[in-house]
Amino acid sequence: MALDDLAANETSGLVCAHHHLYSALAPGMPAPPRTPASFRDILELVWWRLDRALDLEMLEWSAKLGALEAIESGTTAIVDHHESPNAIEGSLDVIANACAEVGVRVNCSYGVTDRHGKESAQRGLEENRRYLASGGTGMVGVHAAFTCESDTLLAASELAQNYGVGVHIHVAEGTDDLQANDRLKDLSREDWLLVHGVHLEDDHGLNGCIVHNPRSNMNNSVGYAAPHRLGLPIALGTDGIGAAMLEEFRIAYARLREHDVAATPELPWSWLETGYRIIPEAVNDRVTWSHGPIDPWRLAFQTNIKPQLVEIDGEVVYTEGQLTRADAMEIRTKAAEQAQRLFAKLENMV
Repeated sequence: MALDDLAANETSGLVCAHHHLYSALAPGMPAPPRTPASFRDILELVWWRLDRALDLEMLEWSAKLGALEAIESGTTAIVDHHESPNAIEGSLDVIANACAEVGVRVNCSYGVTDRHGKESAQRGLEENRRYLASGGTGMVGVHAAFTCESDTLLAASELAQNYGVGVHIHVAEGTDDLQANDRLKDLSREDWLLVHGVHLEDDHGLNGCIVHNPRSNMNNSVGYAAPHRLGLPIALGTDGIGAAMLEEFRIAYARLREHDVAATPELPWSWLETGYRIIPEAVNDRVTWSHGPIDPWRLAFQTNIKPQLVEIDGEVVYTEGQLTRADAMEIRTKAAEQAQRLFAKLENMV
């Protein structure tokens, strides 16, 4: 990690290369109408119901809670992928402003999809355009190829090129998206984030950076991506399960080691460091940990290390267990209230 004067118990700020901050309210949510039997069921019965229930007030406190949890884990930068089909307009500003209030760097995108019809897809494209045109730090989001028509994928690609940014898209996470490489290979560019890639062929022909989310992949039972086989840079994300990137590194190593007994922690540690290609400013942030030295072999097996001090852009944003820019108790209280609103909507959803 790049700061020249790092002490033995310090690192640069960590980067979560794929998050869904709206999921911070999800713990404790009502059970789905029936038990999911497949990944497609998980999407339809859990996450696609949740995103339809979101409004901007829920989103504000969910983003603040997710940002708080990130800082408490030593993560200073988040690449967020958002969807709220009944609260599209202004949603990226809500996320960006919430993260700024807490102190976390964020790269925002709205996940365009044709699941809710062509008009909704156009509104998603417009939200990406509006946010980028206003100077927001972000990318153009796409949910996944299998939920988008070809003209929507092309429009998203062209919009990203117009603003000099990449596309942030789920790719071949489950078997419903097996055609992703054929549909995206003539569109993808080096600045795209290709999230998951579990079911990509080795010779997929895509350009971009793979974002590996090992815990989410296991939780959704979609399989092991073995991302190092895909021939592209690899970063680590959480897919919305918090932003504790040292924990995600450990899980990435354990899953890799199960796949290949000769693997070492240096490989998933390099995936963690790839996050600085996406948000390079985070390399100049500083996290002081409870003990050191910081090296992959120790961290792969040392689970009780915690941040003591977090500096972002030269400002101390966390010290002695407390945020300095926002009230953590207020955030947790307001987020809990919004979670109950969300859960009530889910209970009543048809």
